[in-house]
Amino acid sequence: MAKTDSTGSTWRYRWAHRQNVRRVSTFRGAEAAWRRRDDELRRLRALAADFQGSVAAGAGLPLELAADEVVLWALPAAQLVEVRHTTVLPAPDLTVAPPSGPLRPRRPDGVRVADAGMAVITSRRLVLLGGRGRRDWAYGRMTGLAHDPAAPVTLIQVLDRRRTSGLMLPTDAAADFRFKLTLAFADAIEQRPAVLAQLDELIAEHAQLKPFRPAAATPAQARLSALVPGGRRTVAVAAAVALLVPAALIESDPSDPTGGAEVAVAATPAPTPSVVPALVRPAATPPAPRTSPKPAKSPRPSPTTTRDPRCGAPVNPLGYDFCGGTRIRRPAAEVCDWFDCVPQFWAGRGYLVQCRDGSISLTGGRSNACAEHRGVRRTVAK
Repeated sequence: MAKTDSTGSTWRYRWAHRQNVRRVSTFRGAEAAWRRRDDELRRLRALAADFQGSVAAGAGLPLELAADEVVLWALPAAQLVEVRHTTVLPAPDLTVAPPSGPLRPRRPDGVRVADAGMAVITSRRLVLLGGRGRRDWAYGRMTGLAHDPAAPVTLIQVLDRRRTSGLMLPTDAAADFRFKLTLAFADAIEQRPAVLAQLDELIAEHAQLKPFRPAAATPAQARLSALVPGGRRTVAVAAAVALLVPAALIESDPSDPTGGAEVAVAATPAPTPSVVPALVRPAATPPAPRTSPKPAKSPRPSPTTTRDPRCGAPVNPLGYDFCGGTRIRRPAAEVCDWFDCVPQFWAGRGYLVQCRDGSISLTGGRSNACAEHRGVRRTVAK
């Protein structure tokens, strides 16, 4: 027997069931994405703490090591790239921020491949053992270092070389290469603790972003708009039409296009002149009444439109609007009941924004915000 509420209807229970299924699905997706990022940060933290090299790791390599030099990492598939034009790179730093997006296996414009071989990271330098020779980049002589955010290319400038060069690696190995190169450079300037502190801060910040299990929806929370096909959007469109039609009728003031009595007089046939006997005086025709000109109608004042207090945002008890104000980084658990959330909404890492297709996303401030929904339209504020 179907459950009913106090009014004897079952649609409220169906609505609550659908809402709970959607909330749980969104939460599980967000939690899985959060755990993947948490595992990656902790893996990097463990690697940074235990990253050590050895002289034995360089056995068999055609590379002469200094007395205090050890091999930290080697990759057999790497390409030497050179920049055709003069450029200035930023100074090397110890940033280990996560990449903004996946790398694409392409070569940037203005960069040519000059050689290929094995890339080796040692405690004192980065080396490419190529088919045409060896290329070294000593950490102590580096003046510039830049990782391409879209391609697996790392460019390096050194004091004793005029042309900027670097390495292009496979996309699946580029992230590890960049992190280990940062660790090697940090060791060279005795700043490994700074990298560890940065990773600890990223882990603590990420722990605060752990998604919470949403509250269960109850039949009492169902709104009557759920019975209308299209839900709140249909109700909002109908309300807008109901407000615009009377306003359009007030604005329009059609005048009488026929001219009223003037047309009636013009349509009356002219009297036929009759023969009057010479001895009979015609009766005096009474003068036509003078008509005063019709006073001009004063223009009606146009109705003033009241400002929408939510600036286009749907009615909601959360106080969220599009008018500007405080950005929302931790929205309420029931936000998707009042707004149209994108898929995997809770996996977002940023503040609340509305995309150009009308949906809302938790990716504000990110380079890929609303990437699959035609971009960002405006910020949701409170």
